[in-house]
Amino acid sequence: DDLVAKQVNAGRLTFTTNLGDAIKGAEAVFIAVGTPSRRGDGQADLTFVYEAAREIVRAVSEYTVIVTKSTVPVGTAREIEKIVREEGKQDLIDVCSNPEFLREGAAINDFMRPDRVVIGASSERAADVMRALYRPLYINETPIVVTSPETSEIIKYAANAFLATKISFINEIANLCEAAGANVQHVAKAIGMDGRIGGKFLHAGPGYGGSCFPKDTLALTQTGRNLGVPQRIVEAVVQVNADRQKQMAEKVIAACGGSVQGKKIGVLGIAFKPNTDDVRDAPSLVIIPALQEQGAKIVANDPIAQEQAEKILSNLEWTSDPYEAAKDADALVIITEWNEYRALDLKRIADTMKAKRIIDLRNVYKVEDIEKHGFHYVSIGRPDILPNEDAQKLRAI
Repeated sequence: DDLVAKQVNAGRLTFTTNLGDAIKGAEAVFIAVGTPSRRGDGQADLTFVYEAAREIVRAVSEYTVIVTKSTVPVGTAREIEKIVREEGKQDLIDVCSNPEFLREGAAINDFMRPDRVVIGASSERAADVMRALYRPLYINETPIVVTSPETSEIIKYAANAFLATKISFINEIANLCEAAGANVQHVAKAIGMDGRIGGKFLHAGPGYGGSCFPKDTLALTQTGRNLGVPQRIVEAVVQVNADRQKQMAEKVIAACGGSVQGKKIGVLGIAFKPNTDDVRDAPSLVIIPALQEQGAKIVANDPIAQEQAEKILSNLEWTSDPYEAAKDADALVIITEWNEYRALDLKRIADTMKAKRIIDLRNVYKVEDIEKHGFHYVSIGRPDILPNEDAQKLRAI
């Protein structure tokens, strides 16, 4: 908000609902509308993209580059070029693909310091306009990749699919670690030290969610089918993630002795990740209803996502205080790794819970901190921690 206000006050940013006024004199016009998954087949719905393109094309009166910033399937830029030709403005308009790689919650920093800028242009003139636009980043030594529109469009999907693959991979390894009595965090740290692999996106958890990975992996698999080249690895990633979220509800039920009927379950975190209120395709939207179906009473907390979640989730109690979610609870489930939860007073939680049981789906806590307070602690890809009395019984056996 501060950055927007600063640019508005400086006269560098204005807003209008009049498209003609917006693009008058513009060398580049960006299309940044939503491309939701189409119901039934997972294909990206390009309705808004093409509607925006037609409006822009009709309003253009001098040379302009139309830039697709939205995540779109390969071939979209060429389809927009057809719209340009239909309007007879092929001499006035070029079409470029310029995918964004911003993370929710860190968009400004990612834009100012990107790992790379990808430009898919079919003319040198359009490429020059885009290079000039990104010149401040070029001065900062940001790599700029200029390629064809088709390649640019695939780069975006391939990048997101690869990151989703890393998440599903480490979640599969977490299952293996649980079965073998190993520690997935140690595995992830060690393999992440390999420069060919890298440590990012190797954090085992309840599966990926949000506005990008679920939608983009589905769209990529559908594009592969349409072109006769099935993307089998990505198809497996999608299936692993769907199964993963269901498994997390089963994990909670198992930790509660096989039944959550009539039990109070405190839930910490609803957003698909910290530092955003985005709940689209969040694991919580699968886990919570599954627990409710089994008779659990849910009391939930999220620092900022409650308003969005209330539009989707029902029949649960909300609290602004995470300690209230834990009070008299039979289990406390951590679904989103907000920093606020890392700083909670575990002794206070232990003293207030009906049963000292934490199911940590993000591996927020260190084992040694948990052991001090006698919790039954179930995490991801790590051995369970039993209360002292239960551990003593097992040792006696």
